[in-house]
Amino acid sequence: MINITKSVAKKMRKKHGVSELEVRQALINRTRCALRDTREEHKTDPPTQWLISYTNDRRRLKVCFIIRDGEVVVKTAYEPNPTETFIYEKEAT
Repeated sequence: MINITKSVAKKMRKKHGVSELEVRQALINRTRCALRDTREEHKTDPPTQWLISYTNDRRRLKVCFIIRDGEVVVKTAYEPNPTETFIYEKEAT
């Protein structure tokens, strides 16, 4: 199950122009594994993970989330920058 709180959905819409539907599509359409965010300022319990994937309309998104009780809890989503894309394409299998 994918959980996107109202506050996260609102932030994604206003700050990044990303809809809940696009996030769900990107998560469903993923073709590679998620990576763990190991940066000190982003460490959480459970660990934050992220992936880059496409929506059905071929919009590329970076989706950040945690897994809690078997549920994907979305933290944010936005269009990835070149550095994020490079890391993901190099590290994700």
